[in-house]
Amino acid sequence: MAKRKKGLSKGEKLLYFSGVLCFTLAIVIKIFFGASIGNYKMSNEKIRYEISNEQKAVESLNMQVSELTSFDNVSKVVKDLGLAYNNDNIVVIDD
Repeated sequence: MAKRKKGLSKGEKLLYFSGVLCFTLAIVIKIFFGASIGNYKMSNEKIRYEISNEQKAVESLNMQVSELTSFDNVSKVVKDLGLAYNNDNIVVIDD
């Protein structure tokens, strides 16, 4: 009968070490990419929030333009400047 050592052989040690190393690297990579994805999601939400605020500002300005260009307001400005309203000079442009 041949005697067998109780310890692990060099190949087994290398195999176990590489397995532990791969497992550790997988965890580190998952954490790193998880943090990167979280960072990108936060910056994406920040940009969406800024876009939303800008859209609200644009809508507000469009409403102000609509109010200022209403017929009543224009006719008031015309009367204040002493001008006469002439319907023949109005040109309608379709979009």
